[in-house]
Parts: sequence; structure tokens; C-alpha cells
Amino acid sequence: MRRARTAKPKQFTVKLAVPLFGEVSGVWEPVDAERRAAWELYVELATRISVVDLAPDEGLLREALSSLYSLFGITRGILRSYGPDVAPRRGPGYVSFGILAVTVLNGALRPLLATWHPRLVAYEATRREGADPVAHERQWAQAASLRSELDAVRRSLTQLANALAEVAGAGDLMPHATVTEPQNTGGG
Repeated sequence: MRRARTAKPKQFTVKLAVPLFGEVSGVWEPVDAERRAAWELYVELATRISVVDLAPDEGLLREALSSLYSLFGITRGILRSYGPDVAPRRGPGYVSFGILAVTVLNGALRPLLATWHPRLVAYEATRREGADPVAHERQWAQAASLRSELDAVRRSLTQLANALAEVAGAGDLMPHATVTEPQNTGGG
């Protein structure tokens, strides 16, 4: 049975709050390559800790940082795979898959990882041999601060994921996401 194809909107308004960077916003008129790239990155974001709110007694900070770090390689691979088609030249006020992806990497993930990865490594080095790594991590005086910053990045990644889903024409794979989706602003 074939699924009926619906017309895809030609234009979206996107607004992302990026910690330590500010806001990136504009009109996105995606080409087919951007829609396909959006789906690939959306699947990665929707299936990782990156868009899940971690309660203080859930998960490991090390795992969260490692998952976020892996997004660099994944995103670079998607950008290389699709080439310049995902970063078309457009005038002021327009965004593209490339602009959004690189802005989130450099404005949200890079500062978080550059600050917290070395701090966590230094703390992990103080764990006694045989000590429970989970209990040790939960005793870290800076754990709550890192979790707070992870939450700010999670909000940015959730906004990005919602925009990517909208552009890809995908259903919501993140029922827990509470960040507003982009608005369709064009016909099609």
C-alpha cells in the first residue's frame, strides 16, 4: 500500500537559543538535500541522551558528554556526505541546514565540552580503585552545575531536532520534547 504524498512546505521560520552564542534565527527554504540531511541528524538527536531531560539521579555525566561529543563526527559526516547543497548561499535573514548544524556544534556543544570534559576527567582521576564509578560521579561537587549546562544544551538540541523533523516531514519521535516547533511560513 502506497502512502499518499502531501505537499511539503517550502519555507520555515527557525529560531534556536544557543547557550554562550545567543540566538540564531531566520527563514529556511530547504532543498531536497537539506531535507534528507535533516532526517539523518534528526534520527541521531532523537535517539540519544542529547534531548532527554536527566534527573539528578539518572544517567552518567560521562555518558552524556560522550554522546554529545559523538555528534561532532556524525554531523561532519552528514555535511561531507551532502556537500555544499546543505549550505546554499542565501541573503541575510536566511538559514540552512549547514548554518544551523555548525552553529549548534560551535555555539552549544564545543563550549560545553571544552569546559566540562577536562573537569570531569580530573575528577574521575580521583576515584579510588574499586570504588563505584556511579556513586563517585554523584558525589562530585560540580555535578549539579554540569547537569544545568547539559539541560541548556538539551534545550537547544531539542529546538534543532524539532526544526529538523519539521523540514524532513517526519512525525514526532520525541514525545517528551516540550520546546516549541518551528512555524511553517510558506505555501506549498
